[in-house]
Amino acid sequence: MKKSLILSAGLCAVLTLASCGSKESAYRKAYDKAQAAEAEANLATNSTVQQTETPVVTPLTPTTPQTQTVDNYDNATYRTESVSLVSGSGLKNYSVVVGSFSVQANAQGLQNTLKAAGYDAQIAKNNERGLFRVIASTFDRKEDAARSRDAFRSKYPDAWLLYNK
Repeated sequence: MKKSLILSAGLCAVLTLASCGSKESAYRKAYDKAQAAEAEANLATNSTVQQTETPVVTPLTPTTPQTQTVDNYDNATYRTESVSLVSGSGLKNYSVVVGSFSVQANAQGLQNTLKAAGYDAQIAKNNERGLFRVIASTFDRKEDAARSRDAFRSKYPDAWLLYNK
């Protein structure tokens, strides 16, 4: 009885191992068949592409770009504030502000730096907010002030225009 039990267990093990091998080879055959079909499809596509004629394209001749300078300084944005002159030679309608400080000593430090660089820097106080505005230049026309602001933005990127009420 023990012999037949061991013999039947061995027979089951052999059958189990034999059936696993056949599944793997069936999967392998299906995979190889799919690869061959894909390679054949790619070959057919490549031969079709090679058989079609390539269209003739006329080369473009380089043209020199036309440079046009547009001055939109009359559309420049500005802030309107009521300010009074604290230090400097006098304010005009439009001013270029390069710094705002709550402490007057800090504003005077930037004013001295600008004066050392050759600018007619001034300090004005915003009456509503109590801030000291450091003005690098002041103009009657907005267009002139906008040009000056753009020049100052290379060193003072936050420079802006102020219209004094």
